[in-house]
Amino acid sequence: MGEVAKDLTAGTVGGAAQLLVGHPFDTIKVKLQSQPAPLPGQAPKYAGAVDAVKQTLAAEGPRGLYKGMGAPFATVAAFNAVLFSVRGQMEALLRSEPGAPLTVNQQVVAGAGAGVAVSFLACPTELIKCRLQAQSALASSDSAVVAVKYGGPMDVARHVLKSGGVRGLFKGLVPTMAREIPGNAAMFGVYELLKQSFAGGQDTSHLGRGSLIVAGGLAGASFWASVYPTDVVKSVIQVDDYKNPKFSGSIDAFRKILASEGIKGLYKGFGPAMARSVPANAACFLAYEVTRSSLG
Repeated sequence: MGEVAKDLTAGTVGGAAQLLVGHPFDTIKVKLQSQPAPLPGQAPKYAGAVDAVKQTLAAEGPRGLYKGMGAPFATVAAFNAVLFSVRGQMEALLRSEPGAPLTVNQQVVAGAGAGVAVSFLACPTELIKCRLQAQSALASSDSAVVAVKYGGPMDVARHVLKSGGVRGLFKGLVPTMAREIPGNAAMFGVYELLKQSFAGGQDTSHLGRGSLIVAGGLAGASFWASVYPTDVVKSVIQVDDYKNPKFSGSIDAFRKILASEGIKGLYKGFGPAMARSVPANAACFLAYEVTRSSLG
């Protein structure tokens, strides 16, 4: 099996593990990010992450925590094929000789390169996911977008194509790239740094599963810690109405969030995102490493 095929297979398994573990946390994150700012004297729809979980379970049952999972699950193979394959090809280009281990700085560069590629898949996938996840959070808003009740991922895609054409599926591409490029650079750099620290050198092939779980979990946390405000901007743009948008672009969204809610508005849902990142990315990297190793 070729190296690209190995990365594809291992990346797909890792992505599926990540999605199954992390999606409920992601749903709560998006609900908190996209809920409208309350009017003066009114309380927000969700008081926090725990309240969002309670309201979601009460209104939609456990299935509500997995709303919007169809789109990313359907594309997890393609997404991780690009992420891990591009990273693998970047590693090959950066190596001084075949088989030579990469430095932490080289892994940062490889992660950034993979981030560029995956942005073009992540943007339409996440737009569909966010619109499904945010429906109940936007229910008290006067935005026209909440008048649409989506039946599933394909229904979202149909509405988006009708309202904004093919370009509509790539709404939020700029903040998506601003998240994926530095985020993946940080994640793969931290992952390699921790692995080399645990191994006591650049040869990390003998590390046990416990070390891989810790390294993967903390690497995932570094992704979100480094780019979270960008993710908030991406989410509000992607759930914004096409015909009567509140935001003219990423900078406008950033300024309006900052003006109306302050710095904390750029960190709505940060708790669930961090709570998700550790177990979800631990599962992803462990599944990837074990699968990749088993393929030789």
